[in-house]
Amino acid sequence: MQSKAVGTGAMLALGLMLTCASAHAADVVGVAFVHGTGKQTDARTDYWQPGIIDNVRQGLPNSSNYTVINCDFEQYMWKPEAAGCLATQLTSFINSKGITRLVVITHSNGGNVVRWILSNPTYDSRYPKLIQTISKVTALAPSSAGTPLADAVLNGNVFEASVGWLLGYQNDAVRMQQVGWMATYNAQNLYGTAGRPALPKPFRAVVGSDVDSAVWDSDSYCGGYPLNVGLEFTQNWLNSCSDGFLECSSQRAAGTVLFTDTARTAGAEPLSHNQSRRDCFGLGTILRNDLTL
Repeated sequence: MQSKAVGTGAMLALGLMLTCASAHAADVVGVAFVHGTGKQTDARTDYWQPGIIDNVRQGLPNSSNYTVINCDFEQYMWKPEAAGCLATQLTSFINSKGITRLVVITHSNGGNVVRWILSNPTYDSRYPKLIQTISKVTALAPSSAGTPLADAVLNGNVFEASVGWLLGYQNDAVRMQQVGWMATYNAQNLYGTAGRPALPKPFRAVVGSDVDSAVWDSDSYCGGYPLNVGLEFTQNWLNSCSDGFLECSSQRAAGTVLFTDTARTAGAEPLSHNQSRRDCFGLGTILRNDLTL
């Protein structure tokens, strides 16, 4: 009798495992690329470049299940042009493709817009389904605690000419990313930072820790040499651990750290703030392999 009971229990356990595996296999996995600060109309080309997108999406069971977001992230994160636009485009993608597990890959200030949605489920009737469908967020160099350079740009000093290509000039998204302002948002409006409720879905940061721009170093040219030169200049006004735009502490402020660049990149190369949105030093392959984990 005991042997029969054990056998029946084993069969039930096996059946449950097969059912769970079948349900997981039935998931339709998609990936969304969410840009950072800027008003984008062709983020695939102008913000990310096709190389990283086409590399990453090959990790999907169906490589056509991807979308590249184009919104006005020069606005405050909660605005219709920002989070509202993001919700519209993500909802349309999920519905049109039947996505049941959505991986969001975002960069810089895009992480704040995504965190707004994850932190405020009652703000918009579309947010609950989005939160349910998102399986994880991979935040590349997120500006979770802001940057002193945003303060500098608004004060009109020398940073303006160097980081204007990243930030734009004196718009609301730049204003929002001032260190003091982000501290207030993190304390009152956003989840995931120290002392605040956890985000409802994993928010994993990839941290950029340094900038290389030596003219004789071929690695300095990935993503655009002039852009990396500008970031090395602005790095002089940041902590030693920074990607030229964000200090590592800001990138690590929300969620958890997936990895810091040199721990996993080819040749242990650092990722500047520009390179962390490009297919530099194996980043695209790392993100591709992470999609369905």
